Amino acid sequence: MKELSLAVLGGAAAAAVWWAVLLMRRRREKDVTGRRAQVCVVLGAQWGDEGKGKLVDVLASDVDIVARFNGGANAGHTLEVDGKKFAFHLLPCGMLHKRCLNVIGNGVVAHLPTMFDELEELGDPEALGRLAISTRAHVVLDSHREIDGMLEAEKGGGALGTTKRGIGPCYASKANRNGIRFADLKDGSVGEKVRAIRAFQAKHYPGVSEENVSRIESYAARLVAAGAIRDTVALIHEALDRGDKILAEGANAALLDPDFGTYPFVTSSTTTAGGVCTGLGVPPRRVDCVLGVVKAYTTRVGAGPFPTELDLDDNGPGHHLSTVGREYGTTTGRKRRCGWLDAPLLRYSAAVNGYDSICLTKLDVLTGIPTLKIAVDYHLDAEKLPRVHFPASLDDLARVQVTYVELDGWHQDITGCTSFSQLPSQAQNYVRAIEHHADLAVSWVGVGPGRRDIFVMPGL
Repeated sequence: MKELSLAVLGGAAAAAVWWAVLLMRRRREKDVTGRRAQVCVVLGAQWGDEGKGKLVDVLASDVDIVARFNGGANAGHTLEVDGKKFAFHLLPCGMLHKRCLNVIGNGVVAHLPTMFDELEELGDPEALGRLAISTRAHVVLDSHREIDGMLEAEKGGGALGTTKRGIGPCYASKANRNGIRFADLKDGSVGEKVRAIRAFQAKHYPGVSEENVSRIESYAARLVAAGAIRDTVALIHEALDRGDKILAEGANAALLDPDFGTYPFVTSSTTTAGGVCTGLGVPPRRVDCVLGVVKAYTTRVGAGPFPTELDLDDNGPGHHLSTVGREYGTTTGRKRRCGWLDAPLLRYSAAVNGYDSICLTKLDVLTGIPTLKIAVDYHLDAEKLPRVHFPASLDDLARVQVTYVELDGWHQDITGCTSFSQLPSQAQNYVRAIEHHADLAVSWVGVGPGRRDIFVMPGL
């Protein structure tokens, strides 16, 4: 780019040109892979289960802090390391990296028995020492889980398909301002707080079992002794001031956000980029890179409209995606619904979250399907919807007509590919078609279940 002389311009115009040049330089220098960012955010870009854990695991090897900012044990990441599988529901994926501090932020709700079960399953006696839980995070009680099941049963055929892990009722307690926080575990007031919330629950949810206060106090004592309950807002800002690298790990995904997702078939926490700020106390200007994780097709668990859904039982593409992709929930074991990749959904997701790039996962699952499809447009009542538009009305979303493009599939095994150039030409075309129709740059590509089965796109 030619250098511009600012001397001949007026003050306002000179400033405008200066900022334009600066922004263009920053864009050229920006790391869209998250590897060099001080604060990088990894989010699910669809309905969840995109394989976020693998990218977090890859990036975690070079960061100082991995932080969860939303949700609870309703999330699920499965990592395969040296042939051994690790299932994370509540703990950050950085727990597998001994140099990382792992933060459970104030936006998370945590069930103590589940958390300690996960710690035990790691088989690492030092794991608790690498965990910092916000004093402002809320505690999921056993009664919350019981109420979750009661509320789902009351809905009958209109059930939302929640995980029944108590997440929604715990966030409801937070909004009702009678919830229990980890600060209460630390200062010894948890027994009093439990009695207060139980009085509320007994009135509004008769029949809910009593809480085991002594068990909660026992877990609290272990956390306090380990120094695990901390002011994580101060901790993170001290880390930022030191220049430490922080990786924010999202749970669930964009289309499960209660504001922007397919409400009411959503989760109860903020799953979008804004949740990083409210769930960790990180100001927006400190976020350097936002990565969306996109499965090479689309899946969702539970009820709700699904425009590109395929039949799983006809031995066609849907059956292939379900069986080859092993599409069963990490947290619930439920069979996932499967469909073609949905570019209108991704354009909307990107508009809300501002992805710098995306990580495309499970490309290998498509191997063997002769003809692949990508949804490129929605039509409603014979009218084409704008490129960045996702109907808020579930009735409208259920009625959209989908326009697809078709691409040739491939039959070569791609699980050993370590670069884009090694992919068959048909697989390369599929990746480029996603970039074109979703208006997104692909920076990472996952081609298998293992920790190393992922590569960076050329030029990055």
